[in-house]
Amino acid sequence: MDNLNATDLQKSIDEQGIAAQILHLDVDTPTVADAAVALGVAPEQIIKSVLFLADGEPVMVIASGLARLDRKALADFLGVSRRRVKIASAEQVLAHTGYVAGSVPPFGYKQPIETVVETAVLQLTGQIYGGGGEVHALMQLTVAELQKVVGERTAVLQIS
Repeated sequence: MDNLNATDLQKSIDEQGIAAQILHLDVDTPTVADAAVALGVAPEQIIKSVLFLADGEPVMVIASGLARLDRKALADFLGVSRRRVKIASAEQVLAHTGYVAGSVPPFGYKQPIETVVETAVLQLTGQIYGGGGEVHALMQLTVAELQKVVGERTAVLQIS
């Protein structure tokens, strides 16, 4: 199967009636800092989609862009040993989501992926921005819309 891109993501958004918009930018936005600068927003308004493998199964964590995620907390939340939870490689990200690492949206993957929203995301207000399916695109939506699409499963996974 071909890699997915912003066009595929937009099709998914349209088909599901999701209140989100793809913003195409003139610059690549592979990092939170790059995305914030390109949009002229605070880095806190950027979310990231981080794929983990827990016992070999994909688990997507949606977190505040500035968050450092605690693998042990995720393992505890999932009920598996910390040694069984690994961050996915770029190749694994592409294989499971269809998107290139650095462009992964919070939903719209090749196949359903268990998703957990880090609780700090719930504190964000106004518009938030996540991967838009390509390194020069971002998706704009609200936290409420994000939860409507990915579900209400949340956990404290941030290293303080």
